Amino acid sequence: MLEQSYGLSYFLKSSKNQSTTDRYVYIRITVDGIPKETSTKRQWDYTRWNQKTEKAIGTKEDARALNSFLETLTTKINNFKTDLLNSDVPLTSVDLINFVSGNYKKRNTVLEEFQEHNDEIESLIESGEYSKGTHDRYVTARSHVKQFIKYKYKKEDLSFGALNYSFVKDYDLFLKTVRKCSNNTSLKYISNFKKIVLRAVAKDYVPKDPFKLFTGKKTKVKKKPLTKAELQRLENKTFTSKRLEVVRDIFVFQCYTGLSYIDAYQLTWNYIKEGDDGCMWIMSNRQKSKSNTDIPLLPKAMEIIAKYSNDPICIQKGTILPARSNQKMNEYLKEIAVLSEIRETLNTHKARRTFASTVTLNNGVSIHVVKEMLGHYSVKQTEEYAITEQATISREMEILKNKLGNKPILGEVDTKVILLHLKQELELLKSYGTDPNNESFLLRYMAFDAMLSKAASVLT
Repeated sequence: MLEQSYGLSYFLKSSKNQSTTDRYVYIRITVDGIPKETSTKRQWDYTRWNQKTEKAIGTKEDARALNSFLETLTTKINNFKTDLLNSDVPLTSVDLINFVSGNYKKRNTVLEEFQEHNDEIESLIESGEYSKGTHDRYVTARSHVKQFIKYKYKKEDLSFGALNYSFVKDYDLFLKTVRKCSNNTSLKYISNFKKIVLRAVAKDYVPKDPFKLFTGKKTKVKKKPLTKAELQRLENKTFTSKRLEVVRDIFVFQCYTGLSYIDAYQLTWNYIKEGDDGCMWIMSNRQKSKSNTDIPLLPKAMEIIAKYSNDPICIQKGTILPARSNQKMNEYLKEIAVLSEIRETLNTHKARRTFASTVTLNNGVSIHVVKEMLGHYSVKQTEEYAITEQATISREMEILKNKLGNKPILGEVDTKVILLHLKQELELLKSYGTDPNNESFLLRYMAFDAMLSKAASVLT
């Protein structure tokens, strides 16, 4: 920890409209140039006070008692200061003055603050403000920090004063090497931890964000959706296992609605409503972003809803689909991928990407409409889901070929522009004179003649 400047002094301070010679004895503590002061609750006659020595003058009992009190107070403050420094807690004049006045509250350590944050999230799961998955991620993030502190510092916990740029760099390396996390996963865990650090900054545990200079760069990963052929193969696959058939159907339902796993898991009949067009829609809020999602039900999605309308699990839970846990879904989808001869890794989020690219965008649905159905806040977010298939590229290029083949290049040029070019060529032609033996004149004449021919073919 960096060395900090520190100063302590006593002085007398009169209250307003005070007519007597008695004054309150104040203590002022300054740390890194920031002064804070408070009353000691003791009064003293200013005519018997030496400001140079900051002590009461004389050997009388009252003077000795005050001086003894001030010396004892100074000792207590210095001992408290030493305890803070030994605990890697940065000194502040506010903390020391709060200690004098009896208002000091012990600061949370890193793992204590992390646990307090996680407990707050857990208490808000029932109200729907956070999901269990979010809480689980932060529990894992805390466990990684705990393991790193023990691995690097050989301690059970640290104060926030021990955090600096080196800490986050070493933590990043720890995640990638010891924990074997990918670059993007490491950055997510660091982002989770940074939220805790910013809480500490807000509580004045640390004066500024120690991670401010750390700038990790995400690795761009191209997460492909299922192709049209893969989706059809998956839909048509017959499974001997009822368990795999159910998981496949839920996945396909996501592919045709764009719902995330948690939204599909929680989907009830309350969210199935008739739209203004007379068709059935899903009208709900996304759990993750709380944004509205209105999605017209495509025939395949309606077919799956009808298939499980009398399913015992659905009836018991009051849901549309007999969904398993996300972990189990992803586990079974790996089996399904092998049996369906799909080389891509199948997981519940790939269904959402398949809806965005293969089912909607590649069939001509506007990206702005897809954005609304996915519940995204911006088109930029939707663009990350939009991976163009070869079929779409081929279709668009065929349209371009037809345009270029059926229309001459100059056919799109405005008549006024053509005439302007002709005028410019004529002026250049004049500048070379009219001598037919002049080579430059002949070249300009030939260029002018060619442009006249082109203009005639366009304008007629």
